[in-house]
Amino acid sequence: MAADGSADGEQLRRLYAERFAGDRDRRAALWRALCAGFFDRYVRPDDTVLDLAAGGCEFINAVSAGTRIAVDVNPAVREAAADGVTTIVASADRLTGVPDASVDVVFASNFFEHVDRETILAVMTEGRRVLRPGGRFLVLQPNIRFCARDYWMFFDHVTPIDDRALVEAFRLAGLEVTTVVPRFLPYTTKGRLPPSPLLVRAYLAFPPAWRLLGKQSFLVAERP
Repeated sequence: MAADGSADGEQLRRLYAERFAGDRDRRAALWRALCAGFFDRYVRPDDTVLDLAAGGCEFINAVSAGTRIAVDVNPAVREAAADGVTTIVASADRLTGVPDASVDVVFASNFFEHVDRETILAVMTEGRRVLRPGGRFLVLQPNIRFCARDYWMFFDHVTPIDDRALVEAFRLAGLEVTTVVPRFLPYTTKGRLPPSPLLVRAYLAFPPAWRLLGKQSFLVAERP
């Protein structure tokens, strides 16, 4: 997902419509299980959650929160968002429509590989601006350390990054890293993690499986 808008929005609409054709229901079921079995523990029922580069809105549609906001440069985010989800078509590093210290949780999944390092830092800095003190920035990110062979299988991947680099970037942005899981989920939703909620929950409840199959890292950083 590109960080700046204009013609990129239509290009992304075409790219992701083709990449995820026929896959929407399976991905939605997968994310419902992931939120219920893992991500919801980082979100309180009355929290405001902001999903950066929300794409098909699988996370923000599934997460339990008081206020849900989806941000993406791709205008298709409006069609993907569920009822009750506010959509903002904007660059993730320029959230002009989001006030300072108004968000409890910022979430970014499979985003930073699509933008350059300057933009990654700008997105983290903008995330810090919109977070309330004590707010959490959650990142799920392909980890180049463990998926180097397949990292470049997608045309729009431009920046290799791992969990250690993300820690440094968070600190540069003024955020305190509280959780680092170098191996968490498999590399893609087309991989070895099945969409059955029961099997997903079993995977989430058995961290030794993460060390075997995990190719994505999960990090949490807080605004002081």
